[in-house]
Amino acid sequence: MQTVVSGTLAGAGTFRCQDCSYPVALLERDEIPPCPRCGSREFKRASIFAERSLPESDTSRRETRPEWLDEARAALVEQGDYLAFEEDERVRVVPLQEGFTRIGRSLAAHIRFDDPTVSRRHAVIHREGDRARLLDDRSLNGVFVNGERSEWHELADGDEIVIGRFRLYFVGLTGVGSRGAHEGVWTAAR
Repeated sequence: MQTVVSGTLAGAGTFRCQDCSYPVALLERDEIPPCPRCGSREFKRASIFAERSLPESDTSRRETRPEWLDEARAALVEQGDYLAFEEDERVRVVPLQEGFTRIGRSLAAHIRFDDPTVSRRHAVIHREGDRARLLDDRSLNGVFVNGERSEWHELADGDEIVIGRFRLYFVGLTGVGSRGAHEGVWTAAR
């Protein structure tokens, strides 16, 4: 199988990182991004017939929590559930409303990441009462919760969610302020 190192690829499709087997979907003229999991720039065309194996150290690896997470949590004043993540050197905290929150590359997504490692319809969070569930919305690269690939997961405070190259953190606040409709996004420069 041919290994691709850099530049653009002829044709669209799914490619796997040579080092960690992480899948990346690319369109015809997309630049090859660094692997969201390990940073490598060597990919090979994925095959549905090849067996996928991840190095043991990769699946058991757990990233440390970012320093900004505690500061973002302390800035929140209302009880509720939030997603906190870093994008373009800024920390964003998005409140989750009752019902569905769509995450993906689509313009219809509530939380939008314009990045080739994110599917148009990547994931959905359904929030009802005091429960929040994360569902993989048939994404190509999958959804990882606390380092493990997951089709659906009941979220708990502090869970780390990996969508493409982005790391999001679920923040569930109870006993702070009054529960109500959340609007807006808290953003801080890094």
